[in-house]
Amino acid sequence: MEFEESIYNLIPKETYVPPKQKRHLSKHDPKTAPTCSTFGLQTTSKPNVSNISGQMLPPSGSHLERANGATFGLPKGVAKPNPNQFRLKGTGTMRLPETTKYERDAVKKPAVPLKDEKPIMGLVSDKNFIVSNAVENILAAPKLPTNSDKDYLKKKNYGRVPKYLQKIKKEIEDEYQLVREMQIEEEADMDRQKFLMDDSEKQELIAALKKKWEVVHKEY
Repeated sequence: MEFEESIYNLIPKETYVPPKQKRHLSKHDPKTAPTCSTFGLQTTSKPNVSNISGQMLPPSGSHLERANGATFGLPKGVAKPNPNQFRLKGTGTMRLPETTKYERDAVKKPAVPLKDEKPIMGLVSDKNFIVSNAVENILAAPKLPTNSDKDYLKKKNYGRVPKYLQKIKKEIEDEYQLVREMQIEEEADMDRQKFLMDDSEKQELIAALKKKWEVVHKEY
């Protein structure tokens, strides 16, 4: 029936656009290295294989799994030439300095003797080295024994109290003096609080105490 002629075929049909499927987003972190991966290890200190345990979290610290240029080619737009930067005339050729005569600052070594110059031959010394060494050792003064140990008795501050101990002793004495002053001031305050009672106040206090004693005695 579909291929039969029909007047309805003259009506343009609407094109069917299938709905676009939802883009798939992985639940795993893209920065996590694959399990037992050998890629991108030239920038880390981890040997041979990475993520052997199959961790789901990206690596922490300085062990990066991806280098700056560890991709297939340069990033997009990096290899594009810059029209403002080009080689100017004469900038690519290195110019050598003009040649000058070399002059040595230090003293020159003696010249090598010529082939016609012959060294002086047959020089003999009349010195008897055995006798001279024996005489030198006999006449030489004997070497005194040297004490290489450090003598602490000859120090500048030997037998004196060190400065740090004097400082600590002074601090302790100052603290004792402060405590003594506080005690004296406290005793003076307690002495100022002491005073003699008047006769009327004394008799009133005695009467109140007697009355209280009678009340307590009556209860018991």
